[in-house]
Amino acid sequence: MSLPINIDQLINGQTVEWERIEFKEGWNDIDILQTICAFANDFSNLGGGYIIIGIAEKDGRPILPPKGLNVAEADKIQKALLNLVKQRIKPEYTPYVEPISFQKKLILVIWCPGGQERPYEVPENFIKGANRHYFIRKFNNTVRPNKTEKEELLRFSAVPYDDRINHKYGA
Repeated sequence: MSLPINIDQLINGQTVEWERIEFKEGWNDIDILQTICAFANDFSNLGGGYIIIGIAEKDGRPILPPKGLNVAEADKIQKALLNLVKQRIKPEYTPYVEPISFQKKLILVIWCPGGQERPYEVPENFIKGANRHYFIRKFNNTVRPNKTEKEELLRFSAVPYDDRINHKYGA
């Protein structure tokens, strides 16, 4: 399934609000896992978000031209990401990943639509027995919700099956 968005418009902030985009110069597994969780929880009902690996950021804006990734890095990240989401996100959630050539550099775009089984939680670190937590997006930050936000997340996450979005419809 290809991404439902124009990559130039996404990176230049013409399509999606900045709180729905996270730029990463490279792979940071725990940070990216927590951001995937936050976008999947879609606390503000904005439609999830996008993580772009291969583009650094400064003050929330992309640094262009992108650093990019080599093919081996992109392949390694995709394999690591698959294992990471399968083992660490509960309940199960899998984002969409697409390698894209942007300004003659390879980048990975991870699209994380709001999940159907939310709320999602992930471990705070990869130490065996680590506590699991919910994460949400607040402005352009991935954070743990406070008590009130956690209660609200649990309350509005109960979406009846017939009301759930089918992201693959028409694909």
